[in-house]
Amino acid sequence: MEKLIEIEGLTKRFGAFTAVDGVSFSVSRGEVLGFLGPNGAGKSTTMKMLAGFVAPTAGTARLGGRDVQRETVAARRLLGYLPEGAPLYPEMTVTGFLRFIAEVRGFRGAEARERIARVMELTNLHGVRELPIETLSKGFKRRVGLAQALLHDPPILVLDEPTDGLDPNQKHEVRTLIQRMAPEKAIIISTHILEEVEAVCTRAIIIARGRVIADAPPAELAKRHPSGSLEETFRALTTAPLAEAA
Repeated sequence: MEKLIEIEGLTKRFGAFTAVDGVSFSVSRGEVLGFLGPNGAGKSTTMKMLAGFVAPTAGTARLGGRDVQRETVAARRLLGYLPEGAPLYPEMTVTGFLRFIAEVRGFRGAEARERIARVMELTNLHGVRELPIETLSKGFKRRVGLAQALLHDPPILVLDEPTDGLDPNQKHEVRTLIQRMAPEKAIIISTHILEEVEAVCTRAIIIARGRVIADAPPAELAKRHPSGSLEETFRALTTAPLAEAA
């Protein structure tokens, strides 16, 4: 399979504190990778480095073969990124914001309108399209963030808590959307919802204290605990000393 995401020895230090410590993995087209870890494990920092928003202390990240630090613009063209607490312009309407994103991405006229209409349909935003973003619920704001990540139809998606704030029906819609897109893309989902990993991910990585401690399909990870529960495996691995977890 074609490797679209490649991370080698990625490390980030903040002074004496090491947030990410030599993380390496790859994601191929057709894979949906669940990126799991307790708070402070280094998930968001890893994703920010992968997206080119934080420079690594050491190591490399490549998107579609493009080095994120050396070929930043080319790499970002291949990426749809939904960060934690995605920044939005609160005074803009949903349509106005997506029109702005389309222009930044280089789309104009009919093509921009078609792309905006498409992502609104994918994320069910038509009912709020003329409302200011600041008036929307947390769930709808999250869907606007997802829409902007999908607008240019990138081959790579990095989604940090994509269903945060959504109600059960909306979560189901987003998971279904991810499954529909999966065959043509490489997708990373950072989430604390383990049922989401079991529902949509073909593979899961568990990170703790900045290091990868497990990398396997969710069903295989679940079998590592006598209960057969992914949740119990996650708890056992992330609370054990790193030497034992490895």
